[in-house]
Amino acid sequence: MFLPAVLIGLTPGGGLLRLVRTQMLEVLRQDYIRTAQAKGLSQTRVLYGHAFRNALIPVITFIGIGLPNIIAGTVIFEQIFLIPGMGRYLIDAIGNLDYPVIQGLNLVFATLLVGSVVVIDVSYALVDPRIRLE
Repeated sequence: MFLPAVLIGLTPGGGLLRLVRTQMLEVLRQDYIRTAQAKGLSQTRVLYGHAFRNALIPVITFIGIGLPNIIAGTVIFEQIFLIPGMGRYLIDAIGNLDYPVIQGLNLVFATLLVGSVVVIDVSYALVDPRIRLE
């Protein structure tokens, strides 16, 4: 299970690291960061309390957009590594033209994706205090 997990994680990992770095560099150039440093806040407090939280919004969006690709990728990895799972079950159902199973699994995958989008939207409000849930 180690190799499939590493491969699934490495696929979006590189882009995610680049995005975090770019966003942090952009946020660290902002005026409110210089103001926080001038007020005498510690570097750790400035980085994690001010900069990192504001840099997370695009990162959360990136994760939300990449989630369907990860779920679709697991179907492929289950076939390659012969792992019994929902993706392999879906492929077998497609091969046997088992329409109720195909519809049921698509419903499960769609529910997971919609649920993850809701979690991502709620996490926007937790990360950025300017965004309010109403």
